[in-house]
Amino acid sequence: MHAVVITRPGDPGVLEWTEVEDPAAGPGEVLVDVTASGVNRADLMQRQGFYPPPPGAPAYPGLECAGTVAAVGQGVTGWQPGDAVCALLSGGGYAEKVAVPAGQLLPAPGSVTLTQAASFPETACTVYSNVFLGARLTPGETLLVHGGASGIGTMAIQLAKHAGATVAVTAGSDEKLAACRELGADILINYRDDDFVQRIREATGGRGADVVLDIMGAAYLGRNVDALAADGRMVTIGLQGGRRAELDMGMLMAKRATIMGTTLRARPAEQKAAIVSAVREHVWPLIDTGAIRPVIHAELPMWEAPEAHRIMEAGTHTGKILLRAR
Repeated sequence: MHAVVITRPGDPGVLEWTEVEDPAAGPGEVLVDVTASGVNRADLMQRQGFYPPPPGAPAYPGLECAGTVAAVGQGVTGWQPGDAVCALLSGGGYAEKVAVPAGQLLPAPGSVTLTQAASFPETACTVYSNVFLGARLTPGETLLVHGGASGIGTMAIQLAKHAGATVAVTAGSDEKLAACRELGADILINYRDDDFVQRIREATGGRGADVVLDIMGAAYLGRNVDALAADGRMVTIGLQGGRRAELDMGMLMAKRATIMGTTLRARPAEQKAAIVSAVREHVWPLIDTGAIRPVIHAELPMWEAPEAHRIMEAGTHTGKILLRAR
């Protein structure tokens, strides 16, 4: 098969579409013929040498894909060759084939094309596990999403609105904010022009956000806690603004606030399977009916992975960037 190989840590030019050894489905695994794979910021970090795959994962980037089942390994039930599927991966999505633990498979939604289906696994699992299972967002609460126009952000807006929450977003342009509004966002904050802490307080009558979904890390730590309501919960899923920061613990305690930090890729297989199962139960019906829709910025052939990474690094995209293997 062919796969996108990281020839050395560096800029997008180090990605090379080349022939590699075919994978095989081991016990408990399913071999998928990949139709398309989603591009995620973690892929850029891996390419730069900052985010190596966990032990046992393929060396190629790609944390989600959609395609058809080619073969099933020993002990696998419920899937058979020819099934249209999506998959949450630990790596290897930028390839023509990938072996996946059976617990990380989802049926491809009937409401979208198989290529479009590749936009869902990573975003749906990340948002549902963090916003709903971790931070316990409930109807009537306010969710603040940083990077509202990203793949994660566009999924978070839709799921939170469906759950009956008020959604605030930050983004860096009026065009991105307009796209967030179309998805249902209620409070639109251009982080280049406005102080998100002040805006969220004004919009909530001084109360603040009940849940903050953060991708920035250190750069926003203090301000995120400042923006929280009493008993608020903050979940950090990215470190685009750095790893280290100081925090006024008195403010955290006074608000009875909770800070969580999570990753998805390196979780044990049983935890990923539990998240995938919850997503299949609670999110997949919304996708199947079209209540949750894909937001796709671009679809490129997989051998154009360097260009896909350049688009993501430029930060001008809204929603997902997909790579087509066929």
